[in-house]
Amino acid sequence: MTTSLKNKVALVTGASRGIGAATALKLAQNGADIAISYANSRDKAEKVAESIRALGRKAITIHADAGVPEKMPALVEAVVKEFGKLDILVNNAGVFEAAGVIGAIDEKAFEHQLSVNVRSVFTTTQAAIKHLKPGARIINISSVLGERAIFAGASGYTTTKFAVAGMTRAWALDLAQQNITVNAIAPGPIATDMAPDGVEQMTAMKRKGTPEEIANVVAFIASDESSYITGALIPVDGGTNA
Repeated sequence: MTTSLKNKVALVTGASRGIGAATALKLAQNGADIAISYANSRDKAEKVAESIRALGRKAITIHADAGVPEKMPALVEAVVKEFGKLDILVNNAGVFEAAGVIGAIDEKAFEHQLSVNVRSVFTTTQAAIKHLKPGARIINISSVLGERAIFAGASGYTTTKFAVAGMTRAWALDLAQQNITVNAIAPGPIATDMAPDGVEQMTAMKRKGTPEEIANVVAFIASDESSYITGALIPVDGGTNA
C-alpha cells in the first residue's frame, strides 16, 4: 500500500505538539508540504517545521488561535497565498476541560471548548471549501467521547466531540458530489499532556496510544487509497469503544 502525498499541500491546525505535530511530520514524510498553525507554542511549531524541512518538504508556521474562531479564515487564506492551493485540511486543534457535572458546569470552560473544538472547525472548513478541488480531503480529529459518554463530569467536551462527528457526517453528504471526502478520527487515550495517568485502563489493550499511531491513520485517509471512505468516524482507541 502506498500513501504518497507528493505535490499535496496540507494544513494541520494545532500542530505544535502531540497528535498535530506527529500528523504534520507523517504527512510530510509521505510527500506533502505542510502549513502548521499554533496558538501559543511558536518555538515548538518552528521545531516541527524544521523537522519537515529536513525531509526536503516545505513548511510554514502561522499563529492562529482556535479559541477565536472568526480569525481562522485568515489562516486558510495565508496558506493558499503561500502555497497557491490547499489539498488536505486536518482540523486537529482542540482542548479538553472537564468543566464539571451538569448543574455545576463551568460555563466559561464550556464556551471555550465550543469555540476551539466546534466553532473553529466550522469556520476553518467553511473558509477552505472554496479552495478545495475534487480529490481533496477534510479530516477532523474527534474522540472516543464523540461516540459515547464514557465517564461523568466531561459532558462539555463530550458535547463538542459529538458535534464534530455530526459535522463530519453532514459535510460528507454536502461534498460527496464534488469528490471531496470528509472523515473523522476518534482517538482513545493517547500519550500526550491531555491524557492523565491511569486513563489507559479504559482501553482493551491497557496502554495509551502514541500520536504516531493516530498520524498513520490520518495519512491513509489523506491519500488516494481512501477514496471510497467518507462520512466515517474511525476509532483509533485501543479497543476503548469495543
